[in-house]
Amino acid sequence: MTTLGNIDPVFGRIHANPRDLSDRSVSPPSNICRFFQQGYCSRGDRCTFIHTFKSVPPESPHPILSPVSNGVSPYNYPASPLSPTFYNQLPNNGFHNYTKAGFNNLSPSNGKSAQPNSGASKQVAKKASTDVEASNRFSGVPIEDMVGEVYSLCKDQHGCRYLQKKLEEQNQKYVDIIFHEVYGHFVELMTDPFGNYLCQKLLEFCNDEQRTAIVDTVAPELVNISLNIHGTRAVQKMIEFLSNTQQIRMIIVALNTSVVTLIKDLNGNHVVQKCLNRLKSADNQFIYNGVCDSLIEVATHRHGCCVLQRCIDYSSETQKSQLVSAITYHALTLVQDPFGNYVVQYVLDLNEPRLSDPLIRRFFGNTCLLSVQKFSSNVMEKCIRVSKPETRKGLIDELLNRETLDKLLRDSFGNYVVQTALDYAEANQRLMLVDAIRPLLPAIRNTPYGKRIQGKLLREQVHSAPQQQNVGSYGYNYRGPMNMIGMNDVSYSYM
Repeated sequence: MTTLGNIDPVFGRIHANPRDLSDRSVSPPSNICRFFQQGYCSRGDRCTFIHTFKSVPPESPHPILSPVSNGVSPYNYPASPLSPTFYNQLPNNGFHNYTKAGFNNLSPSNGKSAQPNSGASKQVAKKASTDVEASNRFSGVPIEDMVGEVYSLCKDQHGCRYLQKKLEEQNQKYVDIIFHEVYGHFVELMTDPFGNYLCQKLLEFCNDEQRTAIVDTVAPELVNISLNIHGTRAVQKMIEFLSNTQQIRMIIVALNTSVVTLIKDLNGNHVVQKCLNRLKSADNQFIYNGVCDSLIEVATHRHGCCVLQRCIDYSSETQKSQLVSAITYHALTLVQDPFGNYVVQYVLDLNEPRLSDPLIRRFFGNTCLLSVQKFSSNVMEKCIRVSKPETRKGLIDELLNRETLDKLLRDSFGNYVVQTALDYAEANQRLMLVDAIRPLLPAIRNTPYGKRIQGKLLREQVHSAPQQQNVGSYGYNYRGPMNMIGMNDVSYSYM
């Protein structure tokens, strides 16, 4: 049964039930860029949507009409008769037959009806019309007529787009007009939601002399600008279009003392990565010096560990050796860290034994301890996989102690290291490892980790059985090359 409302027994009127009125709110206008409102639109001036932080305030979808008893019903909520458009479509014109219940001749309190609210859509249309008018007012206007107003236009969405289009015409006269009016405000504009786009475009189309003047102006505030959500984009564009040694030198001096601060920042780390990508290795030496001086601080940071990997990617051979030496020195600390362990693994994945072998040897004497920790256990597995044979042998030798091995087999992380050791150990050492594991299996065969090891050995024995036995020529107690009891031997049960 459809409930049309609450019946007021005192006044004999029907009031709209507030539970029937949805809490709908007006969605943001479809022509406003939602990415810009969230902080940054990657399309910039090419975006076809409106860049504004303003939004249409939601309005109630149910305007209050025909107040009852001074606008308040006996139930303490505004009374609103239902729209005929709705209840005319229902049987009995939307009213139930209340005759049997003693309610006769019930009708809405007055002849008015609540029409669907179109206020929000009107505001959206009005906003769109206003934006079109604002955009059109710059259409065909020569930039000479805007002299003296360029700075204010930079901070306006449509004015900024107008100026960018003028710069794209690559007319040096237009560039000069815009440059002279914004030059003194460049620091402010680089962090402005709209102005930063104009700054990026001007850095692209201005000449070397103008670009040098801009870099010199913003250099004292370059770090603060880089930490800003809008400024970081403008600084990256500046680095991308550096065109002479003087400009590069000013950037290096400005960033030199704040490398670690930038690397650890959500916005600033992109500026450092842009330097790595665009500048020569020699020009980036200040980054490598800063990272090596604070290696643990950088490598154990969420953003820092990623930047450190990019440092390895863009390094010269000398810089790579410098970085890896610092990583090797702090390897025991890094390998146990949620982020630092990725840096160690990245070095191991370089597939350069001259770099990875000294790093792996840093773990000698701590193999078992590191194998039972969440982050370092992954590194120990990788060390066993990629190390030289003699280095791998040294790692696995540490696993052969019975007490240590028992702990590893029972551990949720350590058992994976043991499995990896079984996969990569040389034949003689693998035989020793199997012999050390066998006496421990009965005690752990009911644990998830014990079953995993047990199943692994059993599968391998089944796989190697055809090669180990000549059917009928050996007794049931034949032992294969791994010194393991045959499948038919009843003196030892795996399961």
